[in-house]
Amino acid sequence: MKLLLLNCRAFLSTPVALSSVRRPFSASSSVSAHKWEGGVSMVQGASRGIGLEFVKQLLEKNEKGHVIATCRNPNEAKGLLDLKNKFSERLNILQLDLTIESSIEASAMSIRENYGSLNLLINASGILSMPNVLLPETTLNKVDKSSLMFAYEVNAVGPILVIKHMWPLLKAGGGSGTHRDVAVVANLSARVGSIGDNRLGGWHSYRSSKTALNQLTKTVSVEFARKKDPVICILLHPGTVDTDLSRPFQRNVPEGKLFTKEFSVQKLLDIINNAKSHDNGKFFAWDGQEIPW
Repeated sequence: MKLLLLNCRAFLSTPVALSSVRRPFSASSSVSAHKWEGGVSMVQGASRGIGLEFVKQLLEKNEKGHVIATCRNPNEAKGLLDLKNKFSERLNILQLDLTIESSIEASAMSIRENYGSLNLLINASGILSMPNVLLPETTLNKVDKSSLMFAYEVNAVGPILVIKHMWPLLKAGGGSGTHRDVAVVANLSARVGSIGDNRLGGWHSYRSSKTALNQLTKTVSVEFARKKDPVICILLHPGTVDTDLSRPFQRNVPEGKLFTKEFSVQKLLDIINNAKSHDNGKFFAWDGQEIPW
């Protein structure tokens, strides 16, 4: 069974301080959007695994681009802190907890004040299992309401709320400073979230939460197109990646189908960098092939 095993931290509710006065969020109400040479990219879920590798490759492959990396506990994100020491002027690390919308809003306000725009948003976080909280269900008898709701909150609701609050910044940025004509939102999904591709069953919470992410992303892409915003949304399946989270489930992975983070992210960035307006709302595997819904 081919599973996408995203590398993520567990998301637990921790209050985030935010001004009690909430102002309408629009790029025009802050500093004018600066046309950053090389573009401004945001990676949500960047403390480890695939997300961290996205940050690394974005910084290394674009010597002028700026990257905003978000995660729940920045002070404990050693990989990000190491990159900050190396790319101090082009990497900004922000605190963001997917399960607390005020922290998403706070990140958006910080980005607006410091950059004024975004050209790329990658939602890389997700959850498959968590000891004593979320275990993959091999049978219907193991389906648990709390597991379903937790997976849905992290894998589907969180990423869409991030898009909601970053939307004005993406509209302001479009493709400026990059070789693209549009800004790109790339949500990391999974082949197992495809209804048409489901032949094995099981893994109810993970499958259904990724299916929800697919539908929400598709719906957002339709709205962006209808409003003629210079933004497209795509879904990406990185394959089964060799990470700490994947190791308990690697036994049945076919030979040659367990990818390194470096290989998978390189392939996904190729898709992102070559994305065109007509790709809006599409679901791509790591090799560029479209996946059925």
